[in-house]
Amino acid sequence: MSEDQRRTVEGTSRGTRLRAVLAASRPFSWVNTAYPFAAGYLVATGGRVDAALVVGTLYFLIPYNLLMYGINDVFDHESDLRNPRKGGIEGGLVARAEARRTHRAILWAAVGSNLPFLVWLLAVADGAANLVLVAVVFLVVAYSAPGLRFKEKPFLDSFTSAMHFVGPLLYALVLVGAPLGSRSVWPVLVAFVLWGAASQAFGAVQDVVADRAGGIGSVATVIGARATVLVAAGAYVVAAAVLAVLPWPGWLAAVLPLPYAVNVLRFRSVTDDDCERANAGWRAFLWLNLVTGFLVTMLLIAATWR
Repeated sequence: MSEDQRRTVEGTSRGTRLRAVLAASRPFSWVNTAYPFAAGYLVATGGRVDAALVVGTLYFLIPYNLLMYGINDVFDHESDLRNPRKGGIEGGLVARAEARRTHRAILWAAVGSNLPFLVWLLAVADGAANLVLVAVVFLVVAYSAPGLRFKEKPFLDSFTSAMHFVGPLLYALVLVGAPLGSRSVWPVLVAFVLWGAASQAFGAVQDVVADRAGGIGSVATVIGARATVLVAAGAYVVAAAVLAVLPWPGWLAAVLPLPYAVNVLRFRSVTDDDCERANAGWRAFLWLNLVTGFLVTMLLIAATWR
């Protein structure tokens, strides 16, 4: 092989790994973690824009997602190879022949991108906020990392996954000293946890067959696909009821979890054997998040300017 050919091969390989790193961060889902932090910070401070807002939003936009999903992609690789929904919008998939080098690149990129942000955030915040941030990052790692694997502990898997999205909001509120016991705050946190747990549980339904084949436990592999669908729908309804106690106009948010309940109930007849058909509901869920995010934004604007 000539020197030019070698450089071309190395360049192609680096480009492939960079694309794999980007895919591992799930760009479609970046907003799902950055938005709660930014929205919570802005609302709690009355619209204050400062370095903590900018740095925190950037951190929860990309590095946080790369850590969360990158670790998952690396340590779930064998089961993902047997999962037909991997390799697109729902998760990157690396060929077995390229796995070792690419996974190393993903892990190094996750650590390298997270550390500077975390060092800065820990340096500028107080003890309570730092404790929340450390706990949130720990849960992100614990979900997929060997030796912890919270994702394989039924029911803890759903709670941990919920905290991946509630965590940035909780951190923002503690960072700025917002009163968590306020009637305007606690219902949002509780409902958000219920929404996140329900969403993770429903997402696990489509993987019952693949997870059992790979020896991976989840709430869905324990109680079954149909029961998990019903539990998820119930959690969405309870989340709506909790949001109804918010002061005006916040209680209008009570309608937002209901379309999620309707979406999952379309699969109330699903069985373990045909669990993969719930993927249609999961894809609808991904797009439903965008609509819900827009409506939440409108409510926040209304609440701020009333």
